[in-house]
Amino acid sequence: MSDSIHLCRTYDARGGAGTLGARLLVDRLWPRGIAKADLPLDVWLKDVAPSSDLRKWFGHDPAKWAEFSGRYLDELKGRPGAVEQALKWCRKGPVTLLYSARNTRYTHAVLLRDVLQQAMSAQGSEA
Repeated sequence: MSDSIHLCRTYDARGGAGTLGARLLVDRLWPRGIAKADLPLDVWLKDVAPSSDLRKWFGHDPAKWAEFSGRYLDELKGRPGAVEQALKWCRKGPVTLLYSARNTRYTHAVLLRDVLQQAMSAQGSEA
């Protein structure tokens, strides 16, 4: 299961490089400097991204990571339909979550991957 949800920066994924399976853009904003034609993707899931207010508050500051994580997970709990949309893609096969943050450790995509993996594992154990 852990091999079915991958992460890739949008800037590394141009032309489809570095991605496996379906490509899901999970940012609220389109990545700067990339033309839509240069970023192949299957779907843009804006609603699984942090709210604009939370994103601006966090500013990718590692010192705010713990609080950001809790706030973002709370936002996801309030958007079950958005999470379900992402899960539908995960159930079909491997996916790559595309995100634009420079820091590959302190990004919402890491948390989203964990949420999706936990949901997939829970569904697998119910079957």
